[in-house]
Amino acid sequence: MELNFTKMQGAGNDYLYLDCRRTGLPPDAAALAVQLSRRHYSVGADGVIYLCPPLLAYGDATMRMFNADGSEGAMCGNGVRCAAEFLYTHGVRRDCLRIDTPRAGRRILRRVGAGLWQAEMGRFTAAGDAVGAQTLGRGPLLEQPLCAGGRSWRVSCVAVGNPHCVIFTREAPPAGEALARYGRALEHHPAFTGGINVEFVQQLSPLALTASVWERGSGATLACGTGACAAAAAAVLTGRCPRGAPILVQMPGGTLEVQVCRDDTVLLTGDAVTVFCGTVRLEPCKVPPGVV
Repeated sequence: MELNFTKMQGAGNDYLYLDCRRTGLPPDAAALAVQLSRRHYSVGADGVIYLCPPLLAYGDATMRMFNADGSEGAMCGNGVRCAAEFLYTHGVRRDCLRIDTPRAGRRILRRVGAGLWQAEMGRFTAAGDAVGAQTLGRGPLLEQPLCAGGRSWRVSCVAVGNPHCVIFTREAPPAGEALARYGRALEHHPAFTGGINVEFVQQLSPLALTASVWERGSGATLACGTGACAAAAAAVLTGRCPRGAPILVQMPGGTLEVQVCRDDTVLLTGDAVTVFCGTVRLEPCKVPPGVV
């Protein structure tokens, strides 16, 4: 079987897009995401995003995002911007688009330049039940002590459609083996019943942060849109950054702009780039067991 796809990236966070607006989500969506996302063995990506018929009236599409390990994500900030760019270049030629998600609701996206979109990411919360960390308390979960990976941390937990663990560091955020060791330990910490995304954040100025990312279900990625939102929200809640002003969040793959509004809603602005389009012939997977 042959499958047409489009590879897109936002700040280096790359996904394969399949247009399922006429057919709906394929029954093997999770397994297909695993097969296609394997770097070196397949097309390679942080995951697969299926664009399906809208769930609500006046919607343009529904976004279903599956991570590289086959788990389904509730929201993806870079993915939803690229979804808007895909729709814009494939027949939905409007500067304001409405994209539904099954678990995080509808997102409104506005085209603010060529290949540049601003997403209304909804309200954030630091409540324990929202991030699946009830054992840490009801919240707000800010600068909470937590031991993971053989170290003690002060974690701030923020949900922006999906859960995040934000850790502010004095030094440059960890990378490479250190990021994998600490990120994996925090992602699977017993305090987070459903796993969690992790951002290590260093403040550069009152309006600039730099961060490294460990994504739940994908591992180290070049960027995370909801992670940038969570980092900015945590910075606002802990008094590091002001509300209402654009905060630049630098990640290995690029810089995203986040605005934390006074009503606890978040705006995320960044690029959405088509890398290439292609056709893949699906054959039985020959990847060694355990390789993702």
